[in-house]
Amino acid sequence: MTTASAVQRRDAVDTLAVAVMIGLTLSWGLNGVAAKLSNTGYSPVFLTLARSVVGGGMVFLWCRWRGIRLFERDGTLWVGLLAGLLFTLEFLLIFVGLDYTSAARSTLLVNSMPFWVLVGGHFFLGETISLRKFIGLVLAFAGLVLVFSDRLSRPGPEALTGDMMSLAAGLAWAATIMVIKGTRLAHAGAEKLLLYQLGVAAVVAALLLPVSGPAIRDANSVATLALIFQSVYIVAITYVLWFWLMRHYPASGLASFTFLTPAFGVLFAGLILGEPLGLLILMSLVLIAAGLVLVNRSPRRPTPIGL
Repeated sequence: MTTASAVQRRDAVDTLAVAVMIGLTLSWGLNGVAAKLSNTGYSPVFLTLARSVVGGGMVFLWCRWRGIRLFERDGTLWVGLLAGLLFTLEFLLIFVGLDYTSAARSTLLVNSMPFWVLVGGHFFLGETISLRKFIGLVLAFAGLVLVFSDRLSRPGPEALTGDMMSLAAGLAWAATIMVIKGTRLAHAGAEKLLLYQLGVAAVVAALLLPVSGPAIRDANSVATLALIFQSVYIVAITYVLWFWLMRHYPASGLASFTFLTPAFGVLFAGLILGEPLGLLILMSLVLIAAGLVLVNRSPRRPTPIGL
């Protein structure tokens, strides 16, 4: 093994990985606020199109610069298109849902994804749920119940519509992961996976744009900056950093940091948007975070249970 390859593969999460993961989860938490702000200036369909075209273009150029092959025949086309459709559905639900619900509630509900993956993996991929993970699942479900029951943090009577869309977005995200894990996409490069999703999202959004109402609502500077932040930084930079981490560090060591995303999302929604954060929404955050920690923690001796 050469020195370069030894540096590229690490057996444990080090200080660098911890710092990058905290930065990534902070960024992803802030992304929910950015999406809410961009919705004030542009329609959900236009936002999906713009994010996909700008972010996808930058990822494509990065792949060309790195010499990453994208167009080899590997049998992933049709499942890649399916993953792209699910990805498109996810973000359309998020953007439309944010017209009705708050960024904090949306962030919590969308980030229920790991638990739907856990259940789907048990029934469809043969990944047995351990007792510890089942307890985490119960805690997370209790957190979701509290989100729906917290009337103080609801922005209006139509909030439940946005809540259901956000929850459905989390399910679509989980379905995307299930398609990837259960098909040939599991062996495709991460950049190719991302471009499948962004490419399909761009095409679908372009087709929907003429029939989705006005693309521009109020093209103010805040909404435009929020859109640029999502397209350039979130899609083209943080996702590439995430791929780099996944190649260089154990996935199990990185997964436990994901619970920080909804925590940061709720925090930024309160600080930046001034959204009311009632006791129940904070309790739901604690339950969901605790569930994520239990689900992602690697036990020494997992105890399987039957469902």
